Amino acid sequence: MQIIAIANQKGGVGKTTTSHAMCAGLAQKGFKVLGIDMDPQGNFSAACGAENLDVSTIYELMRGDSNITDTIQSLKSGFDIIPSNIMLAGAEQELSQTGKEYRLKESIESVKKKYDFIIIDTPPSLGILTVNAFTAATDIIIPTTAGIFATTGINQLNITVKSVQKYCNAALKITGILFTRFNPRANISKQIKELTEQLSKYISAPIYKTYIRTAVAIEEAQANKMDIFNYAQKSTVSEDYKDFIDEFLKGCK
Repeated sequence: MQIIAIANQKGGVGKTTTSHAMCAGLAQKGFKVLGIDMDPQGNFSAACGAENLDVSTIYELMRGDSNITDTIQSLKSGFDIIPSNIMLAGAEQELSQTGKEYRLKESIESVKKKYDFIIIDTPPSLGILTVNAFTAATDIIIPTTAGIFATTGINQLNITVKSVQKYCNAALKITGILFTRFNPRANISKQIKELTEQLSKYISAPIYKTYIRTAVAIEEAQANKMDIFNYAQKSTVSEDYKDFIDEFLKGCK
């Protein structure tokens, strides 16, 4: 089984969209999938239609106040999720004890064997929540837009990855970089893609051949609390994510 952290410290690059699409797409292929929302904004939980108020969340689980079976919700899209809400923002200050980097890894240990994939949506920062995700993960996928600041953030993320590899999780690896909201016709997109390709060689992380095009269907699907495949099966972005998941699975083999 694989535990995949979807990460980039830059916001607005499609982390939540990619997390949701991977969970739903892998579930449609018959895999048992658990999504974990590690972002205090709770956008992944909301987009999936999960309950995240007056229920046990990842915050209570990491604090040791809830059992993991009480936090897992089964969704209509065919996968399970551990939701998040704004209370998780306090974890940065509260998780100060020795071993704080291992809270998530320890929390999910008892259910790992029940799933083929665990997908972790991380916050747009490189704090203790993201470090927990990296410590628990086997792989990292980095969504990025063709923007200079998003690309710059990849190098900073790589520094955090190296630190986690050294102290917490030697087996962690960056599986690939995924371009989202990509316009192949725009000159700036081509230039940034070339820059990112150079960076990918530097951090030894390949760029996925598949890229995700911009589409209003994504926001519409999230507003309707549906995954992109059920909401707009024939849309370009749905086809893009299907191709990406196929490419990802080939890499797993």
